Amino acid sequence: MGTGDLFVAMNDLKSLEVGMLEQLKALQQVALEALNSAETEEALQVWRATHLGRNSPLMQVFAALGKLPKEERPAVGQEANRVKAALEAAFEARREAIQAAALTRSLEQERVDVTLPGRRARMGRLHPSTQQLRLVLDILKEMGFQVFLSREVETDEFNFQLLNFPPHHPAREMQDSFYIETEGRSENPVLLRTHTSPGQIHAMRYFSSLNPENPPPIRIALPGMCFRYEQVTARSEMQFNQVEGLAVGEGITFSDLKGTLTDFARRMFGQDVRTRFRPDHFPFTEPSAEMDVECFVCGGQGCSVCKRSGWLEILGCGMVHPIVLQNGGYDPRRYSGFAWGMGPERQLMLRYKIDDIRYFWGNDLRFLEQF
Repeated sequence: MGTGDLFVAMNDLKSLEVGMLEQLKALQQVALEALNSAETEEALQVWRATHLGRNSPLMQVFAALGKLPKEERPAVGQEANRVKAALEAAFEARREAIQAAALTRSLEQERVDVTLPGRRARMGRLHPSTQQLRLVLDILKEMGFQVFLSREVETDEFNFQLLNFPPHHPAREMQDSFYIETEGRSENPVLLRTHTSPGQIHAMRYFSSLNPENPPPIRIALPGMCFRYEQVTARSEMQFNQVEGLAVGEGITFSDLKGTLTDFARRMFGQDVRTRFRPDHFPFTEPSAEMDVECFVCGGQGCSVCKRSGWLEILGCGMVHPIVLQNGGYDPRRYSGFAWGMGPERQLMLRYKIDDIRYFWGNDLRFLEQF
């Protein structure tokens, strides 16, 4: 190549460099004009894809840098980066302006009238079973009973054996249980308690430990949830609240039991409430009875809730069995006592003439919001 040919080639390369620089300036001007006409967030995204996207003319310039001579790549590359940075800065500024304009329009068109009263927050409320449970405990506290809590997960020993339920005793069939699989506890398995009566043993052992030679008298109420593996019907559930009552002292008789429960029923249902006691059998009390209240759902005429009898059982009761007293640390030759177990949901059904106990755990707001 001669000197003249080299001069022509250098001029061609110089013109190529100048051409790409002019092209970049033109791309920037066109892009900025298009950006100024964008008025919405959607238009901005379209602009960004067109002028800064992978297939945009600006990105094509970056792709073509490798075809330029080494001497010209820095100038074109610097200009391309400057244009890209300028467009990105202009894009952000335009987006902020559009957002600010949208906020201004929203404040003008959707202005809040601060003189209007605010919307009152919806407050939660206690479950009807909890309300009834508290009412029962309030009445018992007025009658001199102290609340004593016990655990819901028990051993077979406390749930049955210490309450005069020996293993394989037929009375256990009345309380089908939810047992928990545990290794090495075949003689004393763990289960969800079927009644609150195990609390009697815990309470008596606690109070007798305070003075083993002369244990103090007891008058307590033990509330809590119980679980039984049985058929769910209009009057029975597989889980339910129960309140255990226990009184232990010297000279306590069945008359004290009957008077206490009759007074409780009058405080709960009114002074004119009709009650009755029927003989029954419970392994942990002797003698034993069931207490019924006239069915308020049908007015004593008979319905599905009261099994067409006109009466609804609200609790089982009796004099504490001497073996149970002894297992609790009280000498049955000196002490006697009475106990009962009542269901707050049954009482709530009587108070409000509810015909199906399953409503309490169905979580239907149409039912729960009535209380």
